Amino acid sequence: MRRISSLLLALALAGFAPILAAREAYPPQAAQAQSGRIAWNQLDASTRDILAPLRPQWNRMSPEHQQHMLRRARHWSQLPPDQRQRIRERIARWQHMSPQERREARRNHQRYEHMSPQQRKALHRAYQRFQSLPPAKREALRRKWHQMSPEQRSQWVQDHAPPPHGG
Repeated sequence: MRRISSLLLALALAGFAPILAAREAYPPQAAQAQSGRIAWNQLDASTRDILAPLRPQWNRMSPEHQQHMLRRARHWSQLPPDQRQRIRERIARWQHMSPQERREARRNHQRYEHMSPQQRKALHRAYQRFQSLPPAKREALRRKWHQMSPEQRSQWVQDHAPPPHGG
């Protein structure tokens, strides 16, 4: 339970839980990518708009990575404009992460994928509580969290365990 609580807080603090999306089929233009890379200027305008934060490195991405991002862009293109904007912001944030931060995010995503539905619900509630805090308090909590040792983080999670849902 301690590991789950630590993971819940870490994911909530990182803000990655809401970006987890279902896998989609490849868009039509991905057929070309199956045999090689697609140049940025070969993407349609709506796809370029969605993937704009990736433009600087798009032509250097592996065909597999391009296909993955095209698959995601297809899903994202069906979302309302405000959600598409949040996705663009998250892509840009990812681009500015260090390799260590990216590894940690991937590891947290893998942990999330292996959670039970109950654990995911608990994580979602923890994330909602965190997001309901005033921005200054969230930032102070982030700073405090990053300054803690792993042992201190574990203790903090134990001391601040969320109440059971409904009580």
